[in-house]
Amino acid sequence: MAKLTKNKKEVLAKFDKEGIYPITDAAGIVKKITYTKFDASIDMDIRLGVDPRKANQMVRGTVALPHGTGKSIRVLVLCSPDKEEEAKEAGADYVGLDEYVQKIKGGWTDIDIVITMPSVMSKVGALGRILGPRGLMPNPKSGTVTMDIGKAVKEVKAGKIDFKVDKTGIIHAAIGKVSFNEDMIIDNARELVNTIMKLKPSAAKGTYVKSIYLSSTMSPGIQIDPKSVTL
Repeated sequence: MAKLTKNKKEVLAKFDKEGIYPITDAAGIVKKITYTKFDASIDMDIRLGVDPRKANQMVRGTVALPHGTGKSIRVLVLCSPDKEEEAKEAGADYVGLDEYVQKIKGGWTDIDIVITMPSVMSKVGALGRILGPRGLMPNPKSGTVTMDIGKAVKEVKAGKIDFKVDKTGIIHAAIGKVSFNEDMIIDNARELVNTIMKLKPSAAKGTYVKSIYLSSTMSPGIQIDPKSVTL
């Protein structure tokens, strides 16, 4: 049996890992049980009562977190020349087309999100095998294929994230940093969960939200009472 470290013992003394907590308590606990020397991310794992293998039970969407994620998002905009200035003014980190298409084909993926426009998707589509597995492929459903480039960049920079249920029926999303105060964590958590609630597929039967866990980088998960998060 693995020996418990001092930090691990302190963590286990601060909460009941078998317990179910309201979000108002969990937000404080996750800050107390995080011992990383860096500003750790706070994540939510939401298990849904859906079968992701069926198209009519897929849950996917976007949400603008009230307080952002606390992470600096590196945005690449692949667009035609007439949209470049709009992208730059909105705060995009990288703007262009052919040169970045070639750069990505060469292995460069030092970005967090790619935004593009319908008219250049023929060129961007060729990058699917590289961007797809990394979750970087633009998609109209997530608002990353659009003619309103400036708006899309500003929303992402302000804290808009996209989420998608995985093959096991779980949505994983980063909703902040440990440096956030408790109210910020609660606000972001509620915004995410309530957005997911609105996307409940009509084909989904039984309990929709089966469980919710809150954790930070390298911390154990804290189970949350779903009723405390939904409005």
